[in-house]
This record gives sequence, C-alpha cells and structure tokens, in this order.
Amino acid sequence: QVHPVESGGGVVQAGGSLRLSCTASESTFRRYALSWFRQAPGQEREFVVTSSWSGGSTSYGNSVAGRFTISRDYAKNTLYLQMTNLQPDDTAVYYCAASSTVVTDTTRVLYWGQGTQVTVSS
Repeated sequence: QVHPVESGGGVVQAGGSLRLSCTASESTFRRYALSWFRQAPGQEREFVVTSSWSGGSTSYGNSVAGRFTISRDYAKNTLYLQMTNLQPDDTAVYYCAASSTVVTDTTRVLYWGQGTQVTVSS
C-alpha cells in the first residue's frame, strides 16, 4: 500500500478540536515525507503542514500555525494532525500526501490519500 489512508474527520463546533490520522505502509511511512493539504469547495488545494520522514523538518501553513500540531507514531506507521480552535474557515476535505521531500505545494506530491471531510459549524 503506497497511498496513505486518512481517517478522523467529522463535524465539530467552532472552537473545538479534532485529530486526523494518516496511516501508511511501513515502507511508505519510513521513506517519504508526509504532508497534509486541504481543499474547500471551489478552492484550490491548500498546504497545511509538511514533515520529513524523521520528523526533523516540519513546516506549517500560515493559516494553521499555532493551532495545528503534527506528530508521528512509528510503531503504528501513523501521522497525526491535532487541530485545535477550529473555525468555519477550516472546513474542507483534508488530504494526506507522500513525497520524496518536504513540500509546501502540490506539484511534488507523489501519492495522495482519498481525503477525509472536516466540517466546522459556527
């Protein structure tokens, strides 16, 4: 399984929290940088956060810095995205992506997950 698989989306009220998971095969998890992107209806896919396979290099998008936190569980081959103080503008389909290096745009993404919907109500 090369493509990562997301889970954990749902509906949450503004100000609430949610944790997304991105699970991949061990070879994918330990070889590739993993990132989160999101796409709201009618908008382009937006960079959220990227993390090198070792976790040593991490970068957040301006719109989520200070509210979202990424972490890796190497025993479970899972990348987590902890989202706090969610706002209606965070409503989107969230995608996990694998790439050969950390990325901040979609052009160098090699593999995409199927996405998970996050809806924040006001």
